[in-house]
Amino acid sequence: MPINRLREFEDKFLAPYAVKSRDSLGRAHKEEEHPYRSCYQRDRDRIVHSAAFRRLEYKTQVFVNHEGDYYRTRLTHSIEVSQIARTIAWALRLNMDLTEAIALAHDLGHTPFGHAGEDILNELMADSGGFNHNLQGLRVVDYLEERYPEFRGLNLSWEVREGIVKHSSVFDIAVKIKEFFPERMPSLETQLVDAADEIAYDNHDLDDGLTSGLIKEDALKGLEIWEKINRKINQKYAKIDLNRRKYLVIRGLIDLQVTDLIENTRKAIERMEIKDYSGLRKIDYKLVDFSEDVKQLRKPLRQFLMQNLYHNYRVTRMSTKAKRFIRELFCEYTARPGQLPAEIQLRISKEGVKRVVCDYIAGMTDRCALDEYKRLFDPYEKV
Repeated sequence: MPINRLREFEDKFLAPYAVKSRDSLGRAHKEEEHPYRSCYQRDRDRIVHSAAFRRLEYKTQVFVNHEGDYYRTRLTHSIEVSQIARTIAWALRLNMDLTEAIALAHDLGHTPFGHAGEDILNELMADSGGFNHNLQGLRVVDYLEERYPEFRGLNLSWEVREGIVKHSSVFDIAVKIKEFFPERMPSLETQLVDAADEIAYDNHDLDDGLTSGLIKEDALKGLEIWEKINRKINQKYAKIDLNRRKYLVIRGLIDLQVTDLIENTRKAIERMEIKDYSGLRKIDYKLVDFSEDVKQLRKPLRQFLMQNLYHNYRVTRMSTKAKRFIRELFCEYTARPGQLPAEIQLRISKEGVKRVVCDYIAGMTDRCALDEYKRLFDPYEKV
C-alpha cells in the first residue's frame, strides 16, 4: 500500500486519540520516508531483523533453555505479547503498527537468566548507574545495535522509543528520562502493550508450570478464575483429556482478560470524553485497564504463581546459580578486561570498563553465558 493510501487508512480507521504515523515526532537522525511503509512499520521490521531480537530465542522467561524445548523464551513471549496487543489495538482502533513495534521491542534489554540476571547486574552496577532492562532496551536500539553506516543503533521513531522506556508492569519499572516527558502518561498503544505483557506471562507461565510439573492442577482448584473457565470446558467436553483441557482453559483465561480489558478501556475513554491525542496526554493515570471484577479474579492467580512457580525451590536454585555465574563473569572481565573480544575492548576508554562489561553480559543468551563461564573457569575447556 503506497504511503499516502496508508495515511488515508489511518485517518479513516484509527480513533482520534490513536497515534498516527504522520504525527510522529520523528527520528534522531533524519531519513527519507519509505514509499510503502510507515515509520512504525519500518521500526517493527528493524526490530525483527536486529541481533538483540534474535538472541531473545535463547534468553530465559522462567525456565532456562536447556530445561526443554517446550517452555517459553523471551522471544516466544514477545511474539505472544505482540499477538495479544494487536488484537486489543484493532478492537480499540489504535495504531497496530506502533503497538506491534513496541511489543516486539519491550524485552530487548533483558539479560540472560531472566530477572535474576537483571537483579545481579543492578547490584554489580550500583556505583555506576545501576541496571534497568527498559533503559538497557533503549541503549540497545539507540547505540548497541550496529547495522547502518550513517548512525549507531536502529534510529527508531520517538514513539517506539517512548514505549520501550515507559513499559511498566509488576516486573517492570518505567524509566524517567526528560526527553520522554516522564510526568505524562504514555500513549494508549504503550499502555495496552503493558497489559498484553501481563496477560501473556500470567497465562503462559501457568501453562509452562503445569507442563513442567512444578504446578499441579489440583492446587488450582481453589482459584475462582481457573474454576470459572474449567467448569465451562467440562460442561462442553465431558471426556476431554487433561492435556487438551489445559490448552482450552489457558485460551479461555486469555480470552476472558482480553475481552474485559477492551470493554473496560472503551468505557474509560467514553467516561473521560477523550476527543483527541492531546486530550489523552492530560490524563494522569492509565486508561487501559481491567475492570475491578477481573482484577479481583486475577489477583489470587498472580499470588499463586509467585508462591508456587517463581518461588519454587527449583526455580530459586537456578536463579541463585545464575546470579553466581554472572557475578563471576562480571568480576573476571572487569579485573582482566583483556579477556574480552578485541572490538569490545575498544569501547572501554570512552565508556568505562564496568559499563562495557555490563553491556556485553546483558547481550548474552543463557547458552552463551554458560559456555563463556566454562571457557573461563573450566581448566579442561578450550578457550
